Amino acid sequence: MANAYKTEDAALATEAGEKPRISARAETMQDSPIRKLAAAAEARKKNGIKVYHLNIGQPDLPTAPIVFETIQKLQLTTIAYAPSNGLPAALAAWKKYYDHIGIELDEKEIIITTGGSEAIVFAMCAICDAGDEILVFEPFYTNYNGFASLANVTLRAISLSIENGFHLPPAEEIARHITPRTKGILICNPGNPTGTIYSRSEMQKLVDIVKEHNLFLLSDEVYREFAYEGELCSVMDFPEIRQQAILLDSSSKRFNVCGARIGVLASHNPEIVRSAFRFGMARLSVASIEQLALVPLLNSPKTYTQPIAEEFRHRRDTVYEGLKSIPGVTFYKPEGAFYIVIGLPVKDAEHFSKWLIEEFEYNKETVLLAPAQGFYATPGKGTNEVRLAFMLKIEDLQKSLAILKAALETYNKKF
Repeated sequence: MANAYKTEDAALATEAGEKPRISARAETMQDSPIRKLAAAAEARKKNGIKVYHLNIGQPDLPTAPIVFETIQKLQLTTIAYAPSNGLPAALAAWKKYYDHIGIELDEKEIIITTGGSEAIVFAMCAICDAGDEILVFEPFYTNYNGFASLANVTLRAISLSIENGFHLPPAEEIARHITPRTKGILICNPGNPTGTIYSRSEMQKLVDIVKEHNLFLLSDEVYREFAYEGELCSVMDFPEIRQQAILLDSSSKRFNVCGARIGVLASHNPEIVRSAFRFGMARLSVASIEQLALVPLLNSPKTYTQPIAEEFRHRRDTVYEGLKSIPGVTFYKPEGAFYIVIGLPVKDAEHFSKWLIEEFEYNKETVLLAPAQGFYATPGKGTNEVRLAFMLKIEDLQKSLAILKAALETYNKKF
């Protein structure tokens, strides 16, 4: 009878002109600052303007040929479901990859996921009930917001400063944000969007905090190989939080296989792994061909990652040196990844970025940026900042910075 009444109520609402409402989750899901100006960029291209994309972290280097060769050699008669935790050959390859970089993991402690994105969602769902909180440091990878919305988790942001290259505040400042609903701390190391690498002492600070407050430490380490300055520590390097550490990983950037969508959740905590396995059962499996195609890369990772990392080190240096010639810009030297957040001499970086892609041209060329405000959760933060992704070859990066310099001069005269 209850269903009949609901059906009758719905019919009356329809007759009255009301429409069914979408969820609050759907209504509050934010646009990506990385992609929100992409349509304007495509329109400019159609009008004959060359656009340099500094907005998105898609490496422009070719994927290793062995990936395509492996696919061509696969002797498959059916593309079947893979096991929900991953194909045995792929799990063995991921274990070997971690052996290469000094992280000891058993195959049963690894869950292969649909990109690092699914690994993050699984981790959030494994440690949080609806309305629980996870601490993050802002600016942070904007899709953490989307993942938290899907998991019905609240992100509590702790603001970092461009003045010290977005390194961590004192322990007491971090602990001040912990509430009875806090379940974990989520970091990205090296950082997106900042390129910051947390030192061993900074990592130890976080380890001590999660140990004292009985929290989980979730570490997004997808840019591990892109470390140019200092020592890079993994969350798995601290045995004192063996049961509290969750490693979130992806093959996308280090091997330049973003479209393969192969990631990993790993932990020594069997309850975390078992939970992720059950979530994996609900989505059935990860793409089988892509899992197998990456096996040669995982078995000999440095062969493929070192040349890519060295190229991006040169690009990082090009951007850092080039920014010195632009008056009024606030910046630092990113220690890793392939991003930098810069402060611009404007009041509204989003308005500037929109004007830059929609109206400005310099010798029939312009630049697409990612406004940094979308990488913050705190209202009013990052309003004069943008994220640059140094994905382009060095010559194009130099041209992009020259365009940015000219654009700032014009914009500040105009507005």
